Amino acid sequence: MTDERFVRSGRSVVLCDPSMTEQDALELFDAALWETAGRPLGERTGRGAVRVLDRGDGPWVLRHYHRGGFVSRFVEDHYVWMGLARARSIREWRLLRRLEALGLPAPKPIAAHVLRRGLVYRADIVTRFLPDTRPLSALIDDGTRLDETWRAIGRMVRRFHDYGVEHPDLTAHNILIDSSGRVFLVDFDNARLRAPGAWRDAGLARLERSLRKVALETGTRFDEQGWRELLAGYRELDTEQAAVG
Repeated sequence: MTDERFVRSGRSVVLCDPSMTEQDALELFDAALWETAGRPLGERTGRGAVRVLDRGDGPWVLRHYHRGGFVSRFVEDHYVWMGLARARSIREWRLLRRLEALGLPAPKPIAAHVLRRGLVYRADIVTRFLPDTRPLSALIDDGTRLDETWRAIGRMVRRFHDYGVEHPDLTAHNILIDSSGRVFLVDFDNARLRAPGAWRDAGLARLERSLRKVALETGTRFDEQGWRELLAGYRELDTEQAAVG
């Protein structure tokens, strides 16, 4: 691809925009830089360690890939090497570039990093920080009134689905909302583009389970009306198309 660049140094490979210099690309994944100049992200927005680094052109976010589920009990952050193109950070960076071109509300990718050690690798990705945003789960915990935001969430999810984007971890932690009510989706690890199918209903079911779990964990009430509004927002396009037809 002509709109991307690989920078290699030893066992490390960085994928970035061609405008980034080799030195900047490699320094971007210097652990010491993020430990000294970065800060932990205060609220959870998905699996993995997340740190924020203030830049002259705005803050950037570093996410280190961690295993999830049962496997994480035995392996923290190593993945089986199956070629550079199949590394998780490389796939996510390339997908985010596609989403950016489509104008979808997702983080802008900066660079992806792979560190290979024989048959395994570790990975990181840097994206632009979405300012003035908080996870949906945190807003629920605070008791924030969401009102019309529920419909906006439904419309946002539908936009991704209409472009064939399957998000495997569509949860209240990965939906971010800013103070003006704009809605974003983050953490596209293992996301992919697919033809329309049952995966869309499965994604909505996953989101409902997440919202019910957040309500249980935070001692709040699951917002039945809010969920109905979310589904109404998701189905608005169907109504518009029927009216046009």
